[in-house]
Amino acid sequence: MKIIADFQLHSKYSRATSKDMDIEHLSKGAKIKGLNLLGTGDFTHPLWLKELKEKLQPINDSGIFTYSEVFFLLTGEISTFFEHNGKIKKIHHVIHCSGFDIVEQMNDILSKYGDLKADGRPIVNVTPEEIVEQLVDIDKNIFIYPSHAWTPFFGCFGSKSGLDSVDECYGDQIKHIHAIETGLSSDPSMNWRVSSLDRFTLLSSSDSHSPNPWRLGREANIFDLDAVSYNEIHDTIIEKDKNKFLYTIETDPSYGKYHFTGHRNCQTSFHPKDAMELNNICPRCKRKLTIGVMQRVEELADRPEGFVPRDAIPFKTLLPLYEIISFVTGTKQLYSKKVMEEQNKLINTFGNELKILLETSKEDLVKVTKPQIADAIVNVREGKIKYIPGYDGVYGEPVFDNSLYENFRQKHNKMTSSTQKNLREFKGL
Repeated sequence: MKIIADFQLHSKYSRATSKDMDIEHLSKGAKIKGLNLLGTGDFTHPLWLKELKEKLQPINDSGIFTYSEVFFLLTGEISTFFEHNGKIKKIHHVIHCSGFDIVEQMNDILSKYGDLKADGRPIVNVTPEEIVEQLVDIDKNIFIYPSHAWTPFFGCFGSKSGLDSVDECYGDQIKHIHAIETGLSSDPSMNWRVSSLDRFTLLSSSDSHSPNPWRLGREANIFDLDAVSYNEIHDTIIEKDKNKFLYTIETDPSYGKYHFTGHRNCQTSFHPKDAMELNNICPRCKRKLTIGVMQRVEELADRPEGFVPRDAIPFKTLLPLYEIISFVTGTKQLYSKKVMEEQNKLINTFGNELKILLETSKEDLVKVTKPQIADAIVNVREGKIKYIPGYDGVYGEPVFDNSLYENFRQKHNKMTSSTQKNLREFKGL
């Protein structure tokens, strides 16, 4: 059975999330997107856990639940705050488990370290090593891994909060860690450059705060399973079974909010090479730049670009349909009625968004939408578009007009050239 899974998302009980992040809207959003398995997110929050128990129906003893013909797997995210080598580290982790009884035992432990009612993604004052050891004592099949591993502020390798290896993060409990989540600002090809990550399976999920199809499932995992069960899913992940784990769906990492190094307030962004020559100092305000994911990968990489490990799970790069339509038509604001009407027309015709993005031919698309939109969908699928990279909390932008990208490139090169003249002034600050 083909399973398209988005494991990592949040409920309405997490900060900065839509009030529609409930089971009803999530199941509806999954069908629109083309997903058939969702993580519940936020199972640590008492009110959300109560709703999950009331609404989700177990499928025998599989560890999988269902609501309105959508499968659900019990997941949550925690934020560990701990001291490492005299500095406070803040790392996010995703947790999967197979039953509500296990969730309750786990929440009893987590509540000793933080207030689970405060946020759907609670802060717990404990080291990752300690919490993994305690949780796997409850159930050896609890599945834990670092979320959005490269993002600056809460990623395992993040420039602001992170470490230089997964081993540093989990210590003696590394034996229980089998995966990492790549995050929006990195993709598998970037992670393949770090040989120490070969032993982990790369997972991709949306970290969505909204059930809308331009957020939910923008990154996902595609399986072909003999049976839909908790153990089947995780055995497939751990074993990197390429017959069952077919590929991941990624957004282009340049589209992520932390790909380039930069400074949002000064609207400056830099390729790693240029940022390092500036000693990572913003040339406008003289403050530290936020080191982007691309630069962190470059710092830790021990392989050249283009290296592919022998057992690597493939990936496909897409962009949400709404985003494609909005950038092609020049209507970039969210919730544009015009864009949503065009998006919904396509989805109503072809069944769901991922079918449109992955499979629908240009010949069929032009029967329903404008030729330039059909062209853009196919060009995204075939990797033929460029992106203005995101940085320091600013999303990147897809560019469907080559002349616009050339303008960006020339402007960026001019700014970089200008900073080179002042390198001596900035170096050593």
